[in-house]
Amino acid sequence: MKTSLRGEALLQNPRFNRDTAFTLEERERLGLIGLLPPAVMSIEQQVTMEMEHICQKSDPLEQYIGLLSLLDRNETLFYRLLIENMARFTPILYTPTVGLACQQFSHIFRRARGLYLSPNDRGRIVERLRCLLPADIHLIVLTDNERILGLGDLGMGGMGISIGKLMLYTAGAGIHPSNCLPVCFDMGTNNEALLNDPYYLGYRASRLKGPEYDSLIEELVQAVKKIFPQAVLQWEDFKKATAFRLLDRYQNVLPSFNDDIQGTSAVVLAGVYAALRHLKQPLEDQRILYFGAGASGVGIGRLIRLALQDAGLSEHEARLSQLFFDSQGLLWSGRNNLDDHKRDFVLTPEELAQIHIPPAAYQDFQKAIEAFKPTVLIGTTGNAGTFNTKILETMGKHCQRPIIFPLSNPTKNAECSPSEAMLHTQGRALVATGSPFNPVFFNEKEHVIGQANNVFIFPGVGLGALVSRTRRITTNMFLTAARTLADHIPEHRLQQGALYPDISDLRRISVVIGLKVAQLARDEGNGRRASDAQFLKEIEKNFWYPAYEPFFAPKTPKKNKVKKSPVPV
Repeated sequence: MKTSLRGEALLQNPRFNRDTAFTLEERERLGLIGLLPPAVMSIEQQVTMEMEHICQKSDPLEQYIGLLSLLDRNETLFYRLLIENMARFTPILYTPTVGLACQQFSHIFRRARGLYLSPNDRGRIVERLRCLLPADIHLIVLTDNERILGLGDLGMGGMGISIGKLMLYTAGAGIHPSNCLPVCFDMGTNNEALLNDPYYLGYRASRLKGPEYDSLIEELVQAVKKIFPQAVLQWEDFKKATAFRLLDRYQNVLPSFNDDIQGTSAVVLAGVYAALRHLKQPLEDQRILYFGAGASGVGIGRLIRLALQDAGLSEHEARLSQLFFDSQGLLWSGRNNLDDHKRDFVLTPEELAQIHIPPAAYQDFQKAIEAFKPTVLIGTTGNAGTFNTKILETMGKHCQRPIIFPLSNPTKNAECSPSEAMLHTQGRALVATGSPFNPVFFNEKEHVIGQANNVFIFPGVGLGALVSRTRRITTNMFLTAARTLADHIPEHRLQQGALYPDISDLRRISVVIGLKVAQLARDEGNGRRASDAQFLKEIEKNFWYPAYEPFFAPKTPKKNKVKKSPVPV
């Protein structure tokens, strides 16, 4: 590590600061004598102390604030603490606590991080990005804040999501934080509580829509291509219609993807694959019923339809294997004013008759379950209690081992709790959730509940896209990521009922997915031509592990100045 900073300025820079871990020789050379207590601590000792500090706080939001304060003070120590305690801190920095942090963002704001844009920056977005140079940005997470988790329009508070996702890219896929940029494009807000809050820090206007909105997004995309042409852009927490529209418009313009649509679909498909692996059943024999037809639900349906066809079903057979409900009832051809993204899953009365769905079930979810007899039930409604006792009991009556995914976030919005799903199916359900839940004890057996957490997908996909230098991120990459994740769930986890790995295994999983995605990008003709061994070597070369490095390089400098962790594949 090289820096011209000395003394107090060095201690104030989180990228270079290492607090009490500066050696005595470094303190002498860098003008730190007298600015630190005499004792020298190792990073392992610092991790222990920081764990003690955070665990003294009982409130999750206070723990979030404490962790971000550490990030603002000592970046290396923050990531070492996170990597060594992924299971403990991921629910704080990501779902569910990050939702509360976004709601309170203006009131807990301490230090600016990332790039904030608004309509005031029209015509000057290239200039705003140039201000970040000489930073070498490889990965951008962009939100317009309109659909944060299941909480809706949170104004500029959505920046908490962009920041959190990039923390997980670093912790989970070894991408150095200096290569990551969180972006909040604050288009205004229709949240009256925020507009009436005198301490709200965002752009005070109603949310921008239509051509003016589109032109700002276009300006940003072109600016990214110009200033950071190798960067991967992740669209995050856009409202469903906007999310599909931007994904369709830009997925061939620059390497980009929407995590709410594609990341969610891949992690859910992986959970279905894992359940079927445990049950020794083929995907093509399943009947999937969805309640919720927003960005997440439709994205899941699209990828599972592709997987069904890949398993051997015709397009028509794959259509009839999936049934969608939204708040207005069944998606069928007699309905008016359907959103464009839902039309893909509209069935005609003739098609519905083929799968024995009577007209009486078009508005009645319970009757649809009785007629369709689904083996997989997926909820993305955002409404707690949607999967009530009668629905769960019906699933248990017609299916020996029903697969039930109440996916809505945060925790309080889940369609049912895992304990309810177990109780009303006599412990036979295979359950995964969108938010973390404790294990369920039923009939003296512990059932571990796996979390369908996008973090098992997006870091690996982003890593593979960067390593391959792909020109576009394709749907097949997410299908590959889903299969890879399902294949790497340890058998003992499946025996416990968990359909996902332990979060502590994330770095290994991300490497495997990254390698598979890079191979596919090459084979599809979108990425650079390199051997599998070359891809793996580059992943290992750039896979960052947070450790303190000497400040001055030896006379013969090493090619890699950042310590890399061993990367098991």
